[in-house]
Amino acid sequence: MATLEQLAGLIDGQIVGDPQVKIERIRTIDKAGDGDLTFLANPKYLPHLATCRASAIIVAPGVEVEGKNLLICSNPYLAFAKILTVLQGETYPAVGIMPGAVVSPSAKIGSNVNIYPGSVVGENVVVGDNCTIFPNVVLYADVRIGSDCLIHAGCVIRERTQIGNRVILQAGAMIGSDGFGFAPDGEAYFKIPQVGIVVLEDDVEIGSCCCIDRAALGETRIKQGCKLDNMVQIAHNVVIGEHSVIAAQTGMAGSCRVGRHATFGGQSAVSGHVKLGDNVTIAGKGGAAQDLAGNQVYSGTPAIPHKQWLKSSLVFGRLPEMRREISALSKRLRELEEQIKEQN
Repeated sequence: MATLEQLAGLIDGQIVGDPQVKIERIRTIDKAGDGDLTFLANPKYLPHLATCRASAIIVAPGVEVEGKNLLICSNPYLAFAKILTVLQGETYPAVGIMPGAVVSPSAKIGSNVNIYPGSVVGENVVVGDNCTIFPNVVLYADVRIGSDCLIHAGCVIRERTQIGNRVILQAGAMIGSDGFGFAPDGEAYFKIPQVGIVVLEDDVEIGSCCCIDRAALGETRIKQGCKLDNMVQIAHNVVIGEHSVIAAQTGMAGSCRVGRHATFGGQSAVSGHVKLGDNVTIAGKGGAAQDLAGNQVYSGTPAIPHKQWLKSSLVFGRLPEMRREISALSKRLRELEEQIKEQN
């Protein structure tokens, strides 16, 4: 529980109303009641504020609600996230290394580390301070994990993977699996050893059931602050720039390079060896088949500038009709050409 004044200090907000009102939790506008804080991030919900029973409301500058305690800030959605973290964020008990966890004698485990039953920590693994490793996690030999990391149940981290600080791996993530590399040998294929590594930099979050392949040579690198949704596939030797976000079921083929602060909609794709500039957005189901310049939004497969795609999409539904018209015009043109020949 905190006062509205304390929460305002957390987000550098301004208060209209009672600064000492007690806030216990955050709830949605329609569910909030006494002791609750709610927020208005979308103007379409503005009419609901008149009947809202929350003790206080987070709003943007310029929003006025008579008779309500307001917490005013420039980014209500970000303020909601920060306050929610303080009031209701996940906390886990200190359990230490529990019976049923297998930790190699050569592993170096930091202070305040929790390792749950069924987890296996291999030879020469390093785990930093304040990490929690949930049940049935497997850390292969020579893995390096920084401080304040959360490794949820069922994750597998292959040999020599390097993980930074404050990294979160959701349940079932697979980090460092072999890249998909095979050399043709007649009708068969010869497996190419994947001897590189994966590097996850600080503040990266990897969703459930993601697969990030180790490099054939060198490294696959996910740079600082990147956020991957569930079921994302990152192939070998891919490099993803800082603070990029990737929605579910996206796939990136080998050796592609993505600039910083890129955004990928669900089921989007990037072909192998393609380079994407900074601040690129690929819309859902978009496919980047060639290098794309930064600071643009792209849609479609192959991906083209979004405005161009919108114009093209207006034509798609008329293609059968246009085909018939073109066929009729072509036939009429041939008839006219024959008539001209006969007249000459």
